[in-house]
Amino acid sequence: MTSFLVDGEVVVDAGAITRALTISEQRKIRHVLISHTHMDHTATLPFLIENIFGTHPEPVSIYCAKRVMGAVRRHLFNNDTWPDFTRIPDHVEPSVRFQEIVAEEPFTITGLPSGDLEITAIPVDHIVPTTGFLISQGSSTVIFTSDTGPTTRIWQVANETPNLKALITECSFPNRMQSVADISLHLTPKTLALELEKLNRDIPVLIYHFKPPYVDELRAELAATEMNREISELVQDRTYTF
Repeated sequence: MTSFLVDGEVVVDAGAITRALTISEQRKIRHVLISHTHMDHTATLPFLIENIFGTHPEPVSIYCAKRVMGAVRRHLFNNDTWPDFTRIPDHVEPSVRFQEIVAEEPFTITGLPSGDLEITAIPVDHIVPTTGFLISQGSSTVIFTSDTGPTTRIWQVANETPNLKALITECSFPNRMQSVADISLHLTPKTLALELEKLNRDIPVLIYHFKPPYVDELRAELAATEMNREISELVQDRTYTF
């Protein structure tokens, strides 16, 4: 279940916000970026909004691509599975405001403790519409591919981006499950190695999204797979500074 907390107030994906953060930490969040609709990236979004309801005069902004936004509103904030917080307390002063993002059109989140964030969504190839994110603050940029199978554009963007300090990408299934990875558009150690050949920047590459039944197998395979660079596994609850 995927969530990254940036500068205390911005969340990238919402799979585990309310499991990972205290209520007081949750109440600092003002912005949520959603890469795609799968539950491991959205599951705790309704509970986050419930937990911070009425604690801030401004609505929480949820940023996502148009097709992602439609699905999140249709399946989560629909008054059936969860209240429609875009109309609570009312449509004039809601608790949630959706912000449509357009691929490769940068936008800025201002007023953060460490300075403004500039964010650009980059489409990747997953089984549902998905965007990775290029996230810049000051002189540093990080790319998060989100869930993806073999893809192209985000590697091109990575190679063209100045001040790129790190890249976060996925590895989901062991090599023996390559057919499953291909159908679901995820990566195995084998296809991850091929994808990293597209990256010509000397930066840290951090891996996430191990499917729980295969964690030990994936770790062993990644250690045994010849890569064109060193990679490391993201550690839950650790703070990273780039």
